[in-house]
Amino acid sequence: MMNHCRCFINQLLCFLLAAVSGGIAVDGLSAAERPNVVLIFADDLGWQETGFTGSDYCETPNLDRLAGEGMVFRNAYASAGNCQPSRACMLSGQYTARHGVYAVGSTKRGPADLMRMLPVPNRGNLPLATVTLGEAMKAAGYATGFFGKCHMKESASGKSEHAGFDVVKVSQHGLNSKDPEDPKAIYSITKAACEFIESNKDRPFFAYVPHYAVHSALQGRAETLARFKVKPKGELGHGDPLLGACLADLDTGIGMVLDKLKGLGLEDNTLVVFTSDNGGTHVLQEPLRGKKGCYYEGGIRVPMIVRWPGVVKPGSACDVPVLNVDFYPTFLATAGAKSPESPLDGENLTPLFRGDLSLNRQSIFWHFPGYLDGPVPRGRDVVFRTRPVTVIRKGDWKLHLYHEEWQLDGGREKIATNNAVELYHLATDPGETTNVALSRTQQRDELLNELLAWIDRVPATLPEQTNPAWKADTTLKAVKKKSKKKAQ
Repeated sequence: MMNHCRCFINQLLCFLLAAVSGGIAVDGLSAAERPNVVLIFADDLGWQETGFTGSDYCETPNLDRLAGEGMVFRNAYASAGNCQPSRACMLSGQYTARHGVYAVGSTKRGPADLMRMLPVPNRGNLPLATVTLGEAMKAAGYATGFFGKCHMKESASGKSEHAGFDVVKVSQHGLNSKDPEDPKAIYSITKAACEFIESNKDRPFFAYVPHYAVHSALQGRAETLARFKVKPKGELGHGDPLLGACLADLDTGIGMVLDKLKGLGLEDNTLVVFTSDNGGTHVLQEPLRGKKGCYYEGGIRVPMIVRWPGVVKPGSACDVPVLNVDFYPTFLATAGAKSPESPLDGENLTPLFRGDLSLNRQSIFWHFPGYLDGPVPRGRDVVFRTRPVTVIRKGDWKLHLYHEEWQLDGGREKIATNNAVELYHLATDPGETTNVALSRTQQRDELLNELLAWIDRVPATLPEQTNPAWKADTTLKAVKKKSKKKAQ
């Protein structure tokens, strides 16, 4: 009898404690069982620019420590090749094909007479029907805070990515800070995030910290910059003092957040995720092909760390391909919350956190139905970073489908000559140097059929009309001019 009484009293105390701390159960999880979530998002940080991914020039001791305490994802991707669509994907849980945010500002960027097709128009914000990650986490009983870069504005027809956050502190000076002690607003963003964490230390919280660093124009504290000005270049070719200083200051800010969690005793019950919004832009991404804005590996492969004490094995690594669109279902799963009725394209990553070697899904996708000017290293194009393209990765295979050639130059019937499809085996060719679309036809057709079925199923909007302003002779002249200049 006494044991039953003690059991009842313990259960009652647990219930009262959960209620006082705001821990009403969600799908059976109390506040104590739901971890805090901190998502730190760098801007334009490339795949190999941190210490934990191999740079011998840039200095990131706090990120390196985080990597040693958590799991490094070696095949992590942004869901788009540049800033705004990547953020739209992450905070909606949906691919670009669903929400229509494809680029920054416009999908018609570059000389119009060199575009063979009319691009699909770009959205400037998320559709009103979208349930953002902030809204979903708030509905799950989390305090939600947004600190740093906001890329989309609210309007009568759409949502900003900060919809659903209780506290929103958007820096207005992050791109070009006027304060020499606060380059890229790193420290003011960090201070605001730390204040939010401390204010909500007694309840579950979700802190989203999207930095402006290391987007151009690069900035760094004077003493940090001085250190890198005398540092020799590394073997990877990294040697830009401004990049080194900017990233080092960002790393210091990240360390301040990690120290705040530890100081408040929250470290063991907080899931920390760090990654970047797209591929790098300041230095070559070799051995990866391309840079920010394209859909070769250099434009979309990003560094990523997950730390969750007691769940993620310290010092571990994962080679399963993941995207930032996966964070939405992952965070909801850790919160014990149900997904919204609107479709989510990501996958819950917690099995990977616990050491499983695979996910349920087989393939991941990217969709960009427009044009971005400015060629990239080893790019397909001498004028544009990318033309209209849809991409699939399945296992170690990656296929690019270029819509100009596919739709205007004969499609499948002319696949042997129209150069519409590129196929790469990433395990043996991570630099996408050898297109094997014509020699590995079985793999090509398997991925191509799956990609075309995905386009129909979503459905993904394609550019369908020939651009009346396009001039074939102008395109040829531009290509020759660019090629001649490159040779010189």
